[in-house]
Amino acid sequence: MTTKTHKQTPGKSTRAERDAVAKQQAKSQSINYAQANLQASCMSAVLSEAYASKLFPECDLVDAVDCLRDKIKGIQDGDMKPMEAMLIGQAQALQTMFVYLGKQAVAKTSLPQYTAFMNLALKAQSQSRATIQALTELKYPKQACFVKQANIANGNQQVNNATNTHAPAHARVIENPHNELLEVQHYEWLDNGTAATPSATNQAMATVAT
Repeated sequence: MTTKTHKQTPGKSTRAERDAVAKQQAKSQSINYAQANLQASCMSAVLSEAYASKLFPECDLVDAVDCLRDKIKGIQDGDMKPMEAMLIGQAQALQTMFVYLGKQAVAKTSLPQYTAFMNLALKAQSQSRATIQALTELKYPKQACFVKQANIANGNQQVNNATNTHAPAHARVIENPHNELLEVQHYEWLDNGTAATPSATNQAMATVAT
């Protein structure tokens, strides 16, 4: 009895090999989507494109991602000019919204409408002020505050807190009160170095001659 063997035609792959290749391609595509989902440039461009497409219909999402990626790279390298320009533009746009909404509030005759537009105007004004503050902190960062602390283990403790590194002009010396226990009064010691005169009533307490 003879058995037939199937010979693979050169240049053709088996079904199992095709399935393995398709599975690998699907996995690679899923990894690409996952990586894109975690990229700030990609996700931010997706959200920006949803709004910007109304203004610029010809804008391509891939080009937007590339431009944003280049901008992020420049900021990471230390070029903060794009961030400064963005904050300036936002502050000016919010100022424009504040003026427009304020004019709309003045034009209203009913109190509810006037209040609604005025609240929106003041919110725009508040956001503009916050944006200007953020721009100022970006342009002129706050100086770090250095705190010095000196602790004296024995006796009283003195803590000196300073916001600069310059030494104080005068320093107050703190005396240790334990050193005063041997004194009756200031500058008077218990043993003053002179022999006391023995009392006449008790001669046994006289000083023994040496």
